[in-house]
Amino acid sequence: LHLSSLDDKWTVEYIWLGGNDGDLRGKTRTLEGPIRAVSDIPTWNYDGSSTNQAPGIDSEVTLVPRKVYRDPFRAFSPLLVLCDCYEPATRAPLKTNARARAARIFEHPDVACEEPWFGIEQEYTLLDSTTGWPIGWPVGGFPAPQGPYYCGVGKMYGREIAEAHFRACHYAGLDVGGLNAEVMPSQWEFQVGPCVGIDAGDQLWVARYILQRVCELRGDVVVTLDPKPVAGDWNGAGAHANYSTRSMRTPALGGIKEMERAIARLRERHAEHIAAYGSGNERRLTGKHETAAMDEFSYGVADRGASIRIGNESYLARAGYMEDRRPAANMDPYVVTAMLAETTLL
Repeated sequence: LHLSSLDDKWTVEYIWLGGNDGDLRGKTRTLEGPIRAVSDIPTWNYDGSSTNQAPGIDSEVTLVPRKVYRDPFRAFSPLLVLCDCYEPATRAPLKTNARARAARIFEHPDVACEEPWFGIEQEYTLLDSTTGWPIGWPVGGFPAPQGPYYCGVGKMYGREIAEAHFRACHYAGLDVGGLNAEVMPSQWEFQVGPCVGIDAGDQLWVARYILQRVCELRGDVVVTLDPKPVAGDWNGAGAHANYSTRSMRTPALGGIKEMERAIARLRERHAEHIAAYGSGNERRLTGKHETAAMDEFSYGVADRGASIRIGNESYLARAGYMEDRRPAANMDPYVVTAMLAETTLL
């Protein structure tokens, strides 16, 4: 992000992941300008005992700025700064710092030379903050069955939140490529990418932060990334990961044959991926509602009931990308993207 302001003071929101299954945290600092790049932003610290990341007798955790974005919620030289977390004495990454391990994988020469691209489809559900029930649904009851809601018009709940989030992400400088209403009413999706390597995880976490802040401003709505927020005959919520390498995208370097080789490797490590693809995913990956069964690996062309889908365009072009449909909506994108690169390239 190009920063050109000459203002003397900047309002900087430091953002990081806490120790409760990746909960987002943030606090504000005023800095002297000018700030031209993330390297101009100093490290900071916080009380890790209050985020389940450190004991009270040694609670200070170091925040290291990694990426900087425009802050859509404040005026006058505001920034969002995504950080990761380290022990102050040893400078070792916290156990909860999945970004550090992902960065090492993406910096590996065998991965970097393949320039892995990711596009992540983040589904989420909007709930009434008082009842905990999806917004627009009868209290304790259900709307009409699924069918008219996917990409629907006139029957949707929460469009104003989805649109505000979309615009705020663009203002921040995120590569959010689209949004749509999902199959279950009150459920929406936005897409981040294509992004290269670690940037996919960075951008998705900041987009999630912005979404939570938009709901906070609304006051009566909260967002959940639960993979099955309503039991029964309703779609769950996933975070499908579209993935390609230079070889997959280039027919002369292998194209679809490289995709098939990668899929064979993913099959071998299916159980490991499933275990890391989000909590509660067993409630979603049932073989119904556009998912594959959790304990079975499959792939197909244009098959939304498969673990891995190759789109028709990629199949006909004999090159392109594939879609991993297994990740739950609450997955950690650092974990998922790094595992895809590690399994298929290392």
